[in-house]
Amino acid sequence: MRPVPDEVKTPRTYDSSLRARQAADRRLALASAAKDLFVELGYPATTMDAVASRANVSLKTVYNAYASKSGLLRAVWDMSLKGDLDEAPVAERPWYTSLMSEPDPRRQVAMTAAASRVVKTRIGPMLKVIRDAAPVDEDLAALWELIQTDFWANQHAIIESLDTKGALRPGLDIDHATDLLWTLNHPDVWLLLVDGRGWTPEEWETWFADACQRQLLAPR
Repeated sequence: MRPVPDEVKTPRTYDSSLRARQAADRRLALASAAKDLFVELGYPATTMDAVASRANVSLKTVYNAYASKSGLLRAVWDMSLKGDLDEAPVAERPWYTSLMSEPDPRRQVAMTAAASRVVKTRIGPMLKVIRDAAPVDEDLAALWELIQTDFWANQHAIIESLDTKGALRPGLDIDHATDLLWTLNHPDVWLLLVDGRGWTPEEWETWFADACQRQLLAPR
């Protein structure tokens, strides 16, 4: 009688990419829930317990995804700024690279205005949360400073791109032009006009594009 061979057990294949996608989806859902709470309650009053309750998950799940409330807020900021939790910086986003490669200066300014409107519509509520909490929270103060630094650097890159085309107004140097663009495009100005004065995002875009052309570009 021939012996019956032991059953060969095939190793269970593990779909790591599926698990990674599930983890990313979970992080995104938690960040979305946290954003709603930060906007509704402010940063100090929002707890990790409240985020867990809003997302219908355990507190442990929240801490497994984000080690701290300040880390969670940074993720919410990134999601608001970029539209997702992808780690690719703004400078590597297709809309930004397209803007920077545009050969026509006036078209480039118009693209900057359109992109800024889209981004500021997303980030406006969180800007207020971070700005208001920065004076009383060291982590948020550091984040607010980083936001300002990164924002100025992005404006500087746009001005350098315009300068290489010979498009800047005569007598306007790169640093001064960057300061002008930084001021016109600053989130605080958006909040003053859109939230404070009731402008529509489209009205802001039209004003911003016109102001940039008048303040930055050489006459045709």
